[in-house]
Parts: sequence; C-alpha cells; structure tokens
Amino acid sequence: MKQGLKIYEKVKISTVLLLAVGFCLILGGLAGCRKKEAPRTDQPYAIAVFIPGVVAGSPIYEMLVEGAERAAAEYDRASVKGGEGGFNQAEWAEKMTALAASDSYDLILTSNPAMPYVCQEVAESFPEQKFLNLDAYLAGNPQIQTVLYNQVEQAYLVGFLGGLVTGSGILPGANPDLKVGLIAAQQYPALDRMMRPGFAQGLKAVDEAIEVDFRVIGNWYDAGKASDLANSMFDAGVDIILTIAGGANQGVINAAQERGKYVLYFDANGYAIAPGTIVGCAVLRQDKLTYEQVKMAIEGSLEFGSARVVHAREGYVDFVDDDPLYTEDVPEAIRRRMNEVVDQMRRGELALAVPQF
Repeated sequence: MKQGLKIYEKVKISTVLLLAVGFCLILGGLAGCRKKEAPRTDQPYAIAVFIPGVVAGSPIYEMLVEGAERAAAEYDRASVKGGEGGFNQAEWAEKMTALAASDSYDLILTSNPAMPYVCQEVAESFPEQKFLNLDAYLAGNPQIQTVLYNQVEQAYLVGFLGGLVTGSGILPGANPDLKVGLIAAQQYPALDRMMRPGFAQGLKAVDEAIEVDFRVIGNWYDAGKASDLANSMFDAGVDIILTIAGGANQGVINAAQERGKYVLYFDANGYAIAPGTIVGCAVLRQDKLTYEQVKMAIEGSLEFGSARVVHAREGYVDFVDDDPLYTEDVPEAIRRRMNEVVDQMRRGELALAVPQF
C-alpha cells in the first residue's frame, strides 16, 4: 500500500467452521449450524477501514474498528482490513485512492467530518466503489452513505456539568471566577457549528455569567503544547477544561492533575485515565452505530446516497453516569442536577437542533 499505509487484517473464515458446515450439510441440519451469509454467497464481502489519523489513543477510531470487526464476525465470508492514514491530511486522498484502485473492497468505511469530500473525489474515478462515512454528513452521492452525531447535545451535556462544577465551592479545585476552558486540536466545521455552541449553551443553562476560554493546539498529537495552554488557562482563573484533542488530550489531563483542576472528556469513557481529575464524559456510541451500519451494508440494505443525524434520544449520544468513578468523585448535589438533564435528553424532552450542513 502506498505511503507506508499500515494494514491489519482479520478474516472471518476458519477451518473449524468450514468443517462444521460440511458436517451439517451431510446431516441435513444446515439451518442450525451456519452463520448468516452475505447476499452474494458466491464471493466474500470485504471491508476496508480507513483511519484518518491513528487508532491508538483515539477512542472514536478504536470504536470504529471494534464495531466493524464485531459485525463482520457474524457472517461466513466477511472480512475487515484496516489502514491508518496518519496525521498529514494532504496524503489522505492518495491513500484512499490506493484502497479504491485495488478493487479489493465492497465497502470502504471511515469516520471524520472531512472524509466525505475525500471519498467524493475518489468516487469520481471509481464509480463502483461504495463508501460509509460516520461522524460526517453529505447527502446525494449514490456511492456514499453518511451518519452525523448530534454533537450539539453531546457538548451541551459536558457544558452543563462544567457549569455545575465551576464556582460551585463544592469541589476543592473549583474557584469563584466562573471561567471554563475548551481546548481543541484544530478548528473544523463540526467543532465551530456544533461543539462550541452546544458547550456554551450547557454552561449558560447553569449560569449566564460563565465565560469560555477557547484555545487551539494546531494538531492532534502535541501533548506538550496542550499542557502549556491548559496551564495558561488555569493561571487565568479557569478551573475545568473540555479537551477535544485526540492524543494531545493527555497534556491537558497532566496539567490538570498537577494543578488540582478538572477535565471534561469527549467521545469515550475516560474516567479511569485520571480518576478525580476527569469528572465528566460525554460519549458517542460509535461502536454501536458502526456495528449496525456495517451489518446493513453486508446484507445489502444500506441506503447509499442518504445522510442522517442521530441523537441522544436514540442512544447514540450519551453521558456516562453509571461509572463508579463518577459517582465516587462527583458530589451528590452536582450529580443530582446533572441526572435531571441527562434523563431529559435521553427521553427526548430536551432536544437540541443540529445546524444545516
């Protein structure tokens, strides 16, 4: 594969399974002895997972791989290969083109708000190739299906918790300054149009006087710069920071641990990374969505050309409130108010609109 694209493969056919199928055929008991098959039973269904970055340290990509592999495991002839595109975005189109040009995959699966435009470019040269993009939105291309998470709701949830923590006087690291931080790896449409506004809405639902100190690292891996930004924010009166920075998150977490301050975590359950420092986690159920969408693709029911948005009321966006570390480290008075908002959003009573993309 070009540009040193790293490939890993997990093929779902085993000798034991094939022997078992043959034995069942002899006995006439096929129905109870076989896995499901993809509609094209005469050939395999191959899935390539393209990671625009690296898997390690990125929960959203770890869940993408896990969900795809779990779905493929349910079918006799489905297989999954994964490739990491690295952090140089200028190389993504070339590496995606190499996947499509190999003519080896029924489906190329990826996840990133920028990827539909890369896939759209590649699709022009390979009109038979199908693409599934999660955490993204693009309608109308018959080769591409996209699903976007309502990250206005996701950011609102951690924003509301941040508002409860800052100035509360309950947690020892909080101060009365009513300043909350947001550190992002880069600026991009989903951040500017969903996450930042949703975060601010959540904060101001607690107290209109809360201010947001927003900083940008410039990449997804520089933990040193992230730590410097976090310390600067703490010096300015911030007591809790939402970090959306991939591998650079660790720099924010380290700074908060050293200073006795707090972190809000995005996309996955991160309480165990820094107990007592990470006090809230708003998650995307990317593993669940990937599993469901890949199964539909294998079975031939995925609607390419469509785009949709999934919400907290459907279980794809959520807040982790059942982890023992959350209940141990966050005072009951804060958890009680947080639970009210989380429950309202899960029931759909609190629903926030996603801006048109």
